[in-house]
Amino acid sequence: MKVITHNSIFRMNPILFVSLGPGEPELITVKGLKALQAADCIFCPETQTRDGRTLSRAAGIMQQLDIPNSSIRRFTLPMSKLREEALNVYDRVYAEIVLLYKENKNICIVAEGDAGFYSSVHYIFEKLQAGHIPVMHIAGIPAFIAAGALGGLHIASREERLTVIPGITTTEEIEKLVEEKSTVVIMKLSQCTDEVHRCIRLHPEYRYHYFENVGTPEEKYLNDNHRIETLRFPYFSLLIIRKDSF
Repeated sequence: MKVITHNSIFRMNPILFVSLGPGEPELITVKGLKALQAADCIFCPETQTRDGRTLSRAAGIMQQLDIPNSSIRRFTLPMSKLREEALNVYDRVYAEIVLLYKENKNICIVAEGDAGFYSSVHYIFEKLQAGHIPVMHIAGIPAFIAAGALGGLHIASREERLTVIPGITTTEEIEKLVEEKSTVVIMKLSQCTDEVHRCIRLHPEYRYHYFENVGTPEEKYLNDNHRIETLRFPYFSLLIIRKDSF
């Protein structure tokens, strides 16, 4: 089996899944940036708002990194909770990637944060693997790590546990984890707004660290329970919960 070295990431012409980090362009790795600079084609997700505007944080990051627009191919993901609609889009992207791969193009697919951490583009990664097409995941900084740095937090120390969960959670689950002396990170926070508000009311003794749009000019950090309890959480938000007695 041929080994891909750090100095020749395109030697086997793998499809590269490049992690962009949470939003600040300088948080991409050097390896990730070099891959984008060497790519012939970069597949980039975007979404369309209800008023018809097209948004892509990933494209914005690459623009600030001076990646030429000519190499970027955007694909629109539907703003829907129906998984099937997104998978249909990914199937079309997969088919296009296969054609480009046969033309020996250097191909990247970008994802915010880390491409292997709560990233739906991993569906394409697995599909390419199943088709025996070489793929490589270039690691990146997930949003909760960048959030901890923003808040000056030591997220876990010594033998402390860290549990990362998606927003499909309950106050009872959060209670159980915190009482087991685990720091809790909740991603996709907009899915559990009411449960988080209830948890704050029931457990004001916990320490809540709220982050929004980390790594962007709109980033926000709050650790005031009363203010957090009034918020309706947007898509790009997360919460880190600790207990002072840890």
